[in-house]
Amino acid sequence: DFALSRVGGGATVLLDIFVGIVTGVIGGLFFRWGPAGEDCMLDPENVAACKAAPCLSSIYLGTLYWFFYGTAFVIGILEIISGELATGVTRFVGVTVKTFVLSLGAGLGLMIVFVGDSGAADAWYASTCNQNFVQGEWWRTLLYLACCVFVLGQYRLPIAQYWRALIVQLVAYEVQYEVFNGMGQLHVKDHLDTATSNMVGAASGVVVAALISLLVNVSGDFFRTRLLQESARNNTRLGNFYFQFLCMAKKAVYFFGIGRQSDIMKFEVEKKLKDMRTELKDPNHPRDKIDFPKNEEDAIIDAIIGTQDINTWSILMPAVYQLVPGSIIAKLWFSAIFPENPYLGELDKNPDSQESVFSNLMVISTSIALGLIIGFAFFQTLVFIVGRTCCRKVEKEDNPDNFQLGRDYLSNKQGMMEGMYTVVDDANDDPDSMRDMKREMGRRSLFSPGNSVFGADFGYNDDAQTPASPNTV
Repeated sequence: DFALSRVGGGATVLLDIFVGIVTGVIGGLFFRWGPAGEDCMLDPENVAACKAAPCLSSIYLGTLYWFFYGTAFVIGILEIISGELATGVTRFVGVTVKTFVLSLGAGLGLMIVFVGDSGAADAWYASTCNQNFVQGEWWRTLLYLACCVFVLGQYRLPIAQYWRALIVQLVAYEVQYEVFNGMGQLHVKDHLDTATSNMVGAASGVVVAALISLLVNVSGDFFRTRLLQESARNNTRLGNFYFQFLCMAKKAVYFFGIGRQSDIMKFEVEKKLKDMRTELKDPNHPRDKIDFPKNEEDAIIDAIIGTQDINTWSILMPAVYQLVPGSIIAKLWFSAIFPENPYLGELDKNPDSQESVFSNLMVISTSIALGLIIGFAFFQTLVFIVGRTCCRKVEKEDNPDNFQLGRDYLSNKQGMMEGMYTVVDDANDDPDSMRDMKREMGRRSLFSPGNSVFGADFGYNDDAQTPASPNTV
């Protein structure tokens, strides 16, 4: 992957097939020349040898998992459900073809190792896999969190922000795991336990991601407003305590080497700016303007940019990545490459048959997509109810026009899945739809600073919903 990416150009077209071939060759070599691989192939009924031999499907699926497009597969189904057929079907077909190329490459690599005989199929069918090796183990959650850390590394998420995504990943996984185990004994003959656990797990991940986004956004608004001294109401005892807490957290992050020097400088600039504003308001003081050195100006601009609202998907997508059935998509294609298992009796049901794998794939992927929709709908409804009943009462007295605008905006938002997908203008769009109004409102979420259901415009101009300029200082 790295080598072909470095070459660039048309070489990247070969990326999927070469990644699959290299994976197939390496896995096949380990199986063929391992201590138990040959014995398992010669005598597939030798249980001890087959258990000791490498599990080829786990090696291939676990390695190629990082190259599969399982997330796009689920998002494609989500878009199809949401009516975005063009993008959804395109994504769905693209994922299917690319995953097949990776799987076929692995099969070809295995064939290269066993060139000249039928050893590739024999090795595939003879390898025995323990799929429940983490069941009941105390280190199950720790292993999952370790996998999550590698996922966040692939997403290039800053280490200081890992906690946001890890919480979402852990909650979604634990909810899915517990619901599946709780319903497993009652739904042995169907896949309803799988569907329900995925729906509830995905929905809980959405809600937790939205709550964390809300917390981060409100905290960022407070920090920006306090830094620029835009509101005296942030200088209360509670505000001072929370600001000191943020300062200690930033210093701790910087102490462990995962923060930046500019993060510490922002707190120093806050103290300096507060003193400058006091001096500027004092008629007996000679100060007539506020200015900063270049590095402190950069710190202020960095603070303004860094405290803008985060997208819920930025911390939700890694959790979706962990839940999606990317490996099952590949398992479907491996069952097409190696269709008949000769070691199964006539009456034995093949759990890896195309029919079984495809039904399991659709149950998992569709239930996750529905869970995402349900989670967004639940949180949107919750924010809508809170915004209409509780948090707009003060604004009605202060500014009736803004209060009515907020009520109308919340009403329009109720039926929209904000942030789930973005579509371009189309000639067939309904002219009476709310899409244009949605764009005019800046596609801001219900809990954005400019349209906050908490009635606070932290660091934003009232007329134009734009971030406060550094010149405001």
